[in-house]
Amino acid sequence: MKYSIIENMMRNAFVLLFFTMIINCDQSNNKSREDLKNEVLVLGTIHSGHLRDSVYNVLFLEKLIKEIDPDFILAEIPPDRMEAAMDGFKRDDSISEPRVLRFPEYVDVVFPLTKTMDFEIIPTAGWTRPMAMERSKKLRAISRDTSRTEDWKMYVETNNRSDSVYEATGKVNDPYFIHTNSYDSIQDIALQTYNKLFNVELGLGGWENINIAHYWNIEKALEKYRNTSQRFLIIYGAGHKGWFLRQLGKRDDIHLLEMKPFLNAIQEK
Repeated sequence: MKYSIIENMMRNAFVLLFFTMIINCDQSNNKSREDLKNEVLVLGTIHSGHLRDSVYNVLFLEKLIKEIDPDFILAEIPPDRMEAAMDGFKRDDSISEPRVLRFPEYVDVVFPLTKTMDFEIIPTAGWTRPMAMERSKKLRAISRDTSRTEDWKMYVETNNRSDSVYEATGKVNDPYFIHTNSYDSIQDIALQTYNKLFNVELGLGGWENINIAHYWNIEKALEKYRNTSQRFLIIYGAGHKGWFLRQLGKRDDIHLLEMKPFLNAIQEK
């Protein structure tokens, strides 16, 4: 069947239009998927240090969390302790649950902010009381075991070296420095040795093992709300931050945000 020149031109134009529509549709879908990605930040805390530090204190944390304005806070609270903590807070604005009480970032900041902000606290800590007690017991036994003298000496030395390097930066408890790769590298001086020496022996309480337990709960929350265009704030002791960031960096369904812009924002106000 022969086509005229005009018919061929029209036919080719139709084919071109058809494929352009397909490409644009695919690009639109890709853009939509990109827009649906959740945002994730990891906030490293210094626990009781927030009660003493002149800069990185509970007031600073309060301002920072308000600036971040999360939809969800993934907290270093064991799931089986959350109900007791929340019940006490709702009853008389106080928290007596022991595992939560030791963290001023929750007692003095996160729980009170639930009154004025619209976020959900999701407990994600892998710790249990028996696990913590077993870890302490095993570490005491290792420290007294004469056949493990060299291991314990190495553990103590790397802790001291990590502390020394940290102090030498002149940025101890500086929230800007805590949220850098350099900080994570300094923490790793001690933590990687600790992990290598004792992780298997400490069982569920070992460094790698407990981070896996924490992160399993974090991943459950991220999977539950995958691609819902929401903001997740993970709040844990700063030593965990580097481990979490390495794992989160493997995900292609989130935007992993840096803390610096939010720190800058509250400094400018």
